Amino acid sequence: MPKPTKGTRLGGGPAHERLMLNNLAAALFEHKRITTTQTKAKRMQPVAERMVTFAKRGDLSSRRRVLGAITDKGIVHELFEEIAPQVAEREGGYTRITKIGNRKGDNAPMAVIELVLEPVTPKKKATKPAAAKTAKVEEVAAEVVAEETPEVVTEEVAAEVVAEEEAK
Repeated sequence: MPKPTKGTRLGGGPAHERLMLNNLAAALFEHKRITTTQTKAKRMQPVAERMVTFAKRGDLSSRRRVLGAITDKGIVHELFEEIAPQVAEREGGYTRITKIGNRKGDNAPMAVIELVLEPVTPKKKATKPAAAKTAKVEEVAAEVVAEETPEVVTEEVAAEVVAEEEAK
């Protein structure tokens, strides 16, 4: 578990806090989405993400570590057999917290924490400006060769020509 925050706990001592966060994580894996206070959601997120990381490994020692935190074998089985394959290609960010407003009774800020199970879409990489310059150097080198100059054209000469054109 990540290092606990300093100060007061979520409702008791550190052992009670650990149990509460593990139970919230178990409820998240069972229902795929739960509503809780923002503080509990923020504190539970690293615990749940670490358990998903263990589930992605899938070996026996990982299963035993998760069983140490979540005692319900059915939920652990669901985590390892259903949730882990769905997030296998995702490198992190298995949960999402959405703020939903305040609770009516005590005005506590509420949030929905849910598992991100949709497939990851890779971002398109932007072309680097250096790649554009090398393409321009190749074009200038081809033009110089096309002029049939007797000297041998090198990339340095082409780069000088590009630099002169950019200076204009």
